[in-house]
Formats: sequence, C-alpha cells, structure tokens
Amino acid sequence: MNIRTVPSDADLRKTVFAALRKVAPDVDPAQILDSESLRDQTDLDSMDFLNFVLGLHAALGVEIPEADYRRLESVQGIVAYLRERLSAGEAPA
Repeated sequence: MNIRTVPSDADLRKTVFAALRKVAPDVDPAQILDSESLRDQTDLDSMDFLNFVLGLHAALGVEIPEADYRRLESVQGIVAYLRERLSAGEAPA
C-alpha cells in the first residue's frame, strides 16, 4: 500500500507562489491578501492564469479542469482546492 502525504497548507502556499512567480515574476507574495481575488491583485490575464494553472499541475500532478477554475479565485481557495484534490488521491504517486 502506497500512502501519500498531503503537503501542509504552508507548503501548498509556497507552491502556489512559486507557480505564480513563473508567470508574474514581479509579484511580491507578501503583498498578496490570501482571501482576495488573486487575478485582481496581480493583473493576470487569461493566458497568464492558464500558465499558472499548468504550473500547479506540473508541481503537484493535480489535474485542474477548466470547470474548476472558478474555485481558484484566491490563494486561500487555491490551497483548499489543492488540499482537497491531493487528499482524494488525485495526484500520481
């Protein structure tokens, strides 16, 4: 039996910001409010957002269907979504 450890929320948050820095290198994580709209705070356009989502997938192996993008509104929401998917075993071992 292969038991996966779900990263802590702090580790997931670091992963979120690492993926964000790849598409928006000027963004200062210290200036981002976790409960506010990430796209509004960073001025991500649709292509940047897609690249951000692809970066999360590459880092964690979590498939994020377009229908779920609305759940990725804030850092808080993104971390909760990733935790949920990883807890459900959605990522490869």
